[in-house]
Amino acid sequence: MQSTIEIRPDDLTGDDTRRLVAFHLAALVGTAPPESIHALDVDALRRPGITLWSAWIDDRVAGIAALRALDAQRGEIKSMRVDDAFRGAGVGRALLDHLITVAQGRGMTSLWLETGTTDDFAAAHRLYARAGFTDCGPFGGYRLDPHSRFMTRAL
Repeated sequence: MQSTIEIRPDDLTGDDTRRLVAFHLAALVGTAPPESIHALDVDALRRPGITLWSAWIDDRVAGIAALRALDAQRGEIKSMRVDDAFRGAGVGRALLDHLITVAQGRGMTSLWLETGTTDDFAAAHRLYARAGFTDCGPFGGYRLDPHSRFMTRAL
């Protein structure tokens, strides 16, 4: 029997979610120079204009994802992370589908993201490409960086 993935808004006060954010940040160390890592910590994820959701399976946090409003029409995906114990269970796709639905509901016309370029990010690249994201240039405050891959998708 497959477990149900429950996605809910998260205020980052729970220890489980905070641990996953910390694990996400720690896992990025060594994938790029510090100035090329654009992941957000708990405090940054609580800023206005950013909403975070957590995915839960059997009362365990399985993943997180955030949506940041770039402006009224554009959103940026931030802090997508699936706990290693739940890789391959459809958590990443469920979170991505949720972000797309929320962005559409907010009247956004496109989504954007920045991710890494090493092999550590290959699964994420495949997930985004399967969901219709294509490569693009830097957006927002990002600069061209060999350690960053930029992608976008019309909604």
